[in-house]
Amino acid sequence: MGDTENEVSDKEGTNPSSFRTQEAQASRVANGGAADAHANTGQQHGESPQRVGSKRSGLRRFDSMELEAGRVQGFDPHAHRSEFSWPVTLTLAYQTIGVVYGDVGTSPLYVFSSTFPGQVPSQEDILGALSLIIYTLILSPLLKYVLIVLHANDNGNGGTFALYSVIARYVNYNVTLNQAPEDAEVSFYRLPTPSTRLKGSEYLKQTFQKRSWMQNALVTIAILGTSMVIGDGVLTPSISVLSAIEGLKVNNPQISQNIIVIITVVILIGLFSIQRFGTGRVGHTFSPAVLIWFLSIGLVGIYNIAKMGSPVHKAFNPYLAFDYLIRNKKRGWVSLGGIVLCITGTEAMFADLGHFSVKAIQIAFTTLVFPCLLLAYIGQAAYLLKHPEDITNAFYNSIPKTVYWPMFVIATCAAIIASQAMISATFSVVSQAMTLSCFPRLKVVYTSAKHAGQVYIPGLNWFMMVLCVLIAAGFRDTTQIGNAYGVTVCSDMFITTNLVFIIAIMIWQVPLFIGVMAYMLIGAVELLYLSAVYYKVPRGGWVPLIFATFFFCIMFTWNYGRRVKYTYEVNNKVSLDWVLGLESNMKLQRFPGIGLVYTELAQGVPTIFPHLVSNFPSLHSIVVFVCIKNLPVPHVQDDERFLIRRIGPLHLRMFRCAVRFGYLDAADRKAQRFEQQLMKNLANFVTMEGNIHALQDTPGQGTPDIETFSNRLSGSDDSVMTEMRLARRISRNAEGDEEYDSTSELESARSVTVTFKPALIPIPTVEEELAIMDLARQAGVVYLLGRSDIKAQESSSIVRRFMINDFYHALKRNSRSSLQWLNIPTEKLLQVGMIHYI
Repeated sequence: MGDTENEVSDKEGTNPSSFRTQEAQASRVANGGAADAHANTGQQHGESPQRVGSKRSGLRRFDSMELEAGRVQGFDPHAHRSEFSWPVTLTLAYQTIGVVYGDVGTSPLYVFSSTFPGQVPSQEDILGALSLIIYTLILSPLLKYVLIVLHANDNGNGGTFALYSVIARYVNYNVTLNQAPEDAEVSFYRLPTPSTRLKGSEYLKQTFQKRSWMQNALVTIAILGTSMVIGDGVLTPSISVLSAIEGLKVNNPQISQNIIVIITVVILIGLFSIQRFGTGRVGHTFSPAVLIWFLSIGLVGIYNIAKMGSPVHKAFNPYLAFDYLIRNKKRGWVSLGGIVLCITGTEAMFADLGHFSVKAIQIAFTTLVFPCLLLAYIGQAAYLLKHPEDITNAFYNSIPKTVYWPMFVIATCAAIIASQAMISATFSVVSQAMTLSCFPRLKVVYTSAKHAGQVYIPGLNWFMMVLCVLIAAGFRDTTQIGNAYGVTVCSDMFITTNLVFIIAIMIWQVPLFIGVMAYMLIGAVELLYLSAVYYKVPRGGWVPLIFATFFFCIMFTWNYGRRVKYTYEVNNKVSLDWVLGLESNMKLQRFPGIGLVYTELAQGVPTIFPHLVSNFPSLHSIVVFVCIKNLPVPHVQDDERFLIRRIGPLHLRMFRCAVRFGYLDAADRKAQRFEQQLMKNLANFVTMEGNIHALQDTPGQGTPDIETFSNRLSGSDDSVMTEMRLARRISRNAEGDEEYDSTSELESARSVTVTFKPALIPIPTVEEELAIMDLARQAGVVYLLGRSDIKAQESSSIVRRFMINDFYHALKRNSRSSLQWLNIPTEKLLQVGMIHYI
């Protein structure tokens, strides 16, 4: 959980960036304001409003949880990936071809056969279907995603959770359980302030803030969208690989469907077996094949258009699309379930945005993907106008016989890559859901040092493999799988449309008339497709609904159980009086060392702590309550990750430390140097706290200004520099960078008692506090973890008792424990159990 840049600076000398941040924080101390409100809040939750036992009792408390939440100076979160040079942008555009567009690129394998299953279409129907395909590609991927949705990103990251976090932050809705007001000061948390304040936008924002059911609906939509993405990750490998392998029947009609299914199952098992090697290795190994694939289908399309000489250009007339639907009535409406498959994988353009940039994805789609797809569909239609009887396997039948086997190999590779992209996207979105307490904790393996979103989840991987094999072996053909596939595609897109519409009206301040017109146009088309695919629920469309319901119940129950447990702990947290009463507890013994008490509470002392004290009437000389906070932002800057404040009087040596992560920062919490980084931040906190109080005590001065504090930091005061040097030496010693002989610098600290006494206790200097802290570090660090379970009371309803006592506990038993999730070393662990009846 380190601050790499600051580590290097500290080894070379004084860290200037850290001092600049402290200057800004000291300025906010001088200005007062919001910190006073937080000081009052801290007093209610067990934090001391002043340094007890000191003559400074009249001073306002130094509130680091408020102050250390300031922005990193010079950092602009909205400049994320916006200034790439053209060579870099073009390189990223090339990389997107192999990662993003594999799914939509393989859709020509099965679109026409799924549109006209078991029938020979007429020329009018072929032209009408082609017209619908052309304008569907223009409306959805080109106009909606490339021009609109890509700009609704969360600091360069896309997907359902990105849209959800943007809206939640704008309406000040606490996505995670332990969010606090100071978390809104995180750099990535902030959103651009609209230049105008339209009444409709302000009304919508206030409505979200006042209506709790709208906030709950927002959470439900995000969970439902995630469930659909998981279903998409299961269905994409099944239909892509099966449709590619079915090409064998064109060249060898005697091959039975059983052989096709067996080959498909073998490839699927192999595909999921190599996931542990990571997206980078698997995807980049075959990525050149996707580029060759797009160029090949484009050239084959040009070949068929030139050879057949049919009037396929008439399909650009939108009237043919309307005429097709009116003339065929119900049959034409039902066939929309096959036509919509031409835009499968479009959602990946937005979901995988975090690995690339908006410009890169736009360039790749407009210059290569879109033209090649149009040529491929137009070429197939030109061939079908001459040979409508070949509709069952239109793609392979339209390929010249001389290039059949090369195209078959390329198609199979492209299908595997398309599957790989959706599998990786599923891992990424489930990892984000776990971070935001919306999915049970599973083992997550980070396969890339460059991209935080490239993860591998072993348990989910094998579960998806079993589902894919069952679908391929159970349905046995692409038509029914296509019916199921269409449900997930349309549902994902409609959820995205609704979330982006809210962002456009409320955040982008788009005039209501323009926003509603665009929403009605795109939404009406998507609802038309949605109605067609849901009509096919009895013929395979029920599969994704079962998946979505299953995963939705898991995610909703897990989120509900976590919220109920957190609410109980907030309502029953320990008061400030109990913390202050520890001074007079003669039975309580303190021994050298640092105790890290993990809690989900951002404020106050958890109920597990008194239970711990009653069972083990002894405490370490320094106690730190560590709260892991997962924020609805992609990243948290290193300088903003640790927030520290003091609990109770100074001689209690009890601290609260909030460690903040974004939903793409989960890998950072696994770092082995958490203890060292925590000690470094504790030393900095104690030093800065003591310096500000020292300035406040200077005779003849009021609240210190920023210039005075800046001069202290620049070295004009020898005592400050001595304290800073000691703090840095403690940090370096904790990180194992040098041997530290603390004999001389700990002389004064040895006279300071650590045992609690009811009498007034001398307040040690900052140098003495740092020395005591170093002694405690040398004595060792122990992790104190509470195993608290919840059970519904007998008076609760049957549904509540089932969700909490049965379903939630079953999920908890089969998920990773907090010990594994937090990466706590077992040799330093002390656990205490409790049961809460709610």
